[in-house]
Amino acid sequence: MTSKRVLVAYGTKHGATAGIAAQIGATLREDGLDAVVVPADDVDDVRGYDAVVLGGALYAGHWSRKAKRCAERNAHYLQHRPVWLFSSGPLDHSAEERDIAPVRAVAQQMERLGARQHVTFGGSITENTPGLAAKMLARAGKAGDYREPDRIRTWAHHISAELTGPQ
Repeated sequence: MTSKRVLVAYGTKHGATAGIAAQIGATLREDGLDAVVVPADDVDDVRGYDAVVLGGALYAGHWSRKAKRCAERNAHYLQHRPVWLFSSGPLDHSAEERDIAPVRAVAQQMERLGARQHVTFGGSITENTPGLAAKMLARAGKAGDYREPDRIRTWAHHISAELTGPQ
């Protein structure tokens, strides 16, 4: 039996969301799936995949425009395969302490695509993250990596189990 192909696409500005996507992809591959990780901007056709995981960074309460456009561009085909969505962004431990409801744009995509689940992971900002907002957050003591690798792996294992378990 051939393994299922899973697309893990992400919209990011400075790389933290790309890191989450890479970790999801690596975990899915460990579980025997054929996972491909690509930037959301590069996704023009999802028909070659059995399932899709799409993530986007959160900025000021808004989901990544790159992720949103990917969902819109591929909506017709995404509606006919299993889809999971994730967000990254809180610069504190709130995402690991409680479930964070998806922002409005993500909730709309979930409904439109029939997504199975959404999860929010913490984000990451360092003193080296480019941009004025990042510099201000770092100066305000918000710098740190809150992406929670164990939680990301656990979620990816959950996706693997849904894709490989009894249908």
